[in-house]
Amino acid sequence: MRIGFGYDVHRLVEGRPLVIGGVDIPFEKGLDGHSDADVLMHAVADALLGAAALGDIGAHFPDTDERWAGAEGADLLGSVAGKLSEAGYRAHNVDATVVLERPRLQPYVPRMRTVIARCLSVDEGAVSVKATTHEKMDAIGSGEGASAFAMCTIVAMDRDG
Repeated sequence: MRIGFGYDVHRLVEGRPLVIGGVDIPFEKGLDGHSDADVLMHAVADALLGAAALGDIGAHFPDTDERWAGAEGADLLGSVAGKLSEAGYRAHNVDATVVLERPRLQPYVPRMRTVIARCLSVDEGAVSVKATTHEKMDAIGSGEGASAFAMCTIVAMDRDG
């Protein structure tokens, strides 16, 4: 078993959809980035890649490559799951926290867990997603952006996968 940690942060801007954990969330702003800027999916991807010592999300999906412009975080996470498999690993569990002042994410957490579990081919019970605020402190607390932290475990696959 191996353990990985991931972190991501993006600025909130007008004119972009807000997508977190592969779920569209109604809000007047969205996260800015080369892809869909899904902080949760990016943090989970980085945690998984790190656990397998495969680098980080920027090495695999650089923002200088137009192929990844507008890419959905769920697609990137699915690709990371494939890279894990090629390296002889599979996701075992994920524990993640999104930090965002508003909107409130709790109503969307069950769907986020479903999407992440589906991307990784794990049971939803192996995926934990939590949401918190920054208590109005710093740039995230003032509503300028969002961040996410993720921890995961991966295990070596047996010969049967």
